[in-house]
Amino acid sequence: MSRRLAALLLINLCLVPLARAQEPAPSLDQLAWLAGCWQRQGANLIAQEQWMAPLGDAMIGMSRTVRNGKTVAYELLRIERRDGRWTYVATPSSQRETAFALVELTDNLAVFANPEHDFPQWIRYRRLADGSLLAQIEGKVSGKNRTVDFPMTRTPCAGSTESGERR
Repeated sequence: MSRRLAALLLINLCLVPLARAQEPAPSLDQLAWLAGCWQRQGANLIAQEQWMAPLGDAMIGMSRTVRNGKTVAYELLRIERRDGRWTYVATPSSQRETAFALVELTDNLAVFANPEHDFPQWIRYRRLADGSLLAQIEGKVSGKNRTVDFPMTRTPCAGSTESGERR
């Protein structure tokens, strides 16, 4: 490799991180499509996930899985700014929280990663063309890649009426 080519390559390698550092941080409003209630249903299984709209530099979410009429899992979720980056924070079924940094965000995709976590190391939310949602967790288990899909459809958010009666 010529010295000139090597010098140009070195300059480019130094400038790329500088250019990325000057890019504006993504807005949490780009994830507003995730807000609302989502559900998947199978034989004797209902899994629900709900996200509040972006407000105050955070999105707050929760999920639960009900099997045969009994809650078998739940999770408290947040997307918030940590160390200057958007971070997905999950606290599943009374376990310690785990943080995943945002590594990709488009109009239809959010990808969060934590390579140090046991499983998963990746969390993805993808809005599909039909308006449904595909959540995925991915990582290595016993040295082998594993991906778990959670296809969900938008559903009305359940709650109480103004009179306090349950719907």
